[in-house]
Amino acid sequence: MSKIIRVLVAKPGLDGHDRGAKVIARALRDAGMEVIYTGLRQTPEQIVAAAVQEDVDVVGMSLLSGAHNYLFPRVVELLKEQGADDILVIGGGVIPDDDIPGLKEAGIAEIFTPGTTTTEMIEFIKNNIKDN
Repeated sequence: MSKIIRVLVAKPGLDGHDRGAKVIARALRDAGMEVIYTGLRQTPEQIVAAAVQEDVDVVGMSLLSGAHNYLFPRVVELLKEQGADDILVIGGGVIPDDDIPGLKEAGIAEIFTPGTTTTEMIEFIKNNIKDN
């Protein structure tokens, strides 16, 4: 039997919109994953502390406020500092195509923009988590 995938869904920064994150969380749950949702307005430090404490396989961040170029890489940096850089980090939201290559260089495994299906996201997670 394979291990249940644990996913932390986070809303970093001042973004107050979480409907999309809740839809994603539900879809991941329906796919058999265990989902921890941190709620709105989380700092990178809070997200990483929760990820380490909950021993998650994936951190998925949703952001619509435009601060992704700072907040997403900051989470990756803090995970590395905590020795938790085996956690798959993905992001989503309204993110300009021009910003995606830089985010991937900073360690974000994938960026899911509006229009991505939940099936695509679930498959990406299943195919890219590191076996513990």
